[in-house]
Amino acid sequence: MMLKLGSTTRPWHTWTFDQACQSIAHAGYEEVSIYSNAGQTPITSASTPAEIAETVAITKKYEIAPTMLLGSPRLDLSLGDAVADFIKLIDATSAVGCPWVMNGGTEDKASFDKYFEIMRQTAPYAEKKGIQILLKPHGGLGLTGHDLANAVEKVNNPAFRICYDPGNIIYYTKGKVRPEPDVDDVAEFVTFCIIKDCIIKENGEPDVWVLPGEGLVDFPVVLGKLVKAGFSGPLHVECLGGSELDDVNERAWKTREWLEKILENL
Repeated sequence: MMLKLGSTTRPWHTWTFDQACQSIAHAGYEEVSIYSNAGQTPITSASTPAEIAETVAITKKYEIAPTMLLGSPRLDLSLGDAVADFIKLIDATSAVGCPWVMNGGTEDKASFDKYFEIMRQTAPYAEKKGIQILLKPHGGLGLTGHDLANAVEKVNNPAFRICYDPGNIIYYTKGKVRPEPDVDDVAEFVTFCIIKDCIIKENGEPDVWVLPGEGLVDFPVVLGKLVKAGFSGPLHVECLGGSELDDVNERAWKTREWLEKILENL
């Protein structure tokens, strides 16, 4: 089986968005997820048409498809203002050509209800625009697969789904929960998957800045379960390790080849 492979711009976070897209394309990926680069976020709820056009032009230059935008609801605003702001983010997501906009929820328990209400009020608009809002495991209300499935039930709209990140399951639980059994709780709601590994260092602290395949995640098992549940991709790389451009680029190439071999055997 072959699913579409892409990469987030995070492995190249210290370089420009242009450089990240160039590296992603040269490593053989088809798609890009738009994160922050060189201290700047290319697309936000406040992006102008000119800024959106510039971002689109860069992806076209390197012939990669913008697929997912990283952007969170403004929980610091009033409910009404937060809803209005997130709708603007959905519009920006649509304008840049991404079918998905992804966020990590919140770890602030006092904001859980507000988060879900923002999602409930904006999901119908996203559905009309052909956009899916994705929640990614990031601690707090999305700590485990069970929590992620619970979030889907709370929002109760097909435009709100899950971006599964097996490395984050290990990271935010410090290894107490493993993604191989955890994914069973949420697989039916997963429409996007992040490729990120994780190790637990000798001091007990987790680290995701490693090459996929060299950490604790059993990717063939996780991806196999997702595919069995109906998942059809895409898969986007988020962390590769490395700090020098040539090294990161080489890791991106190796990871793509490694992923292709896994998918061939699913």
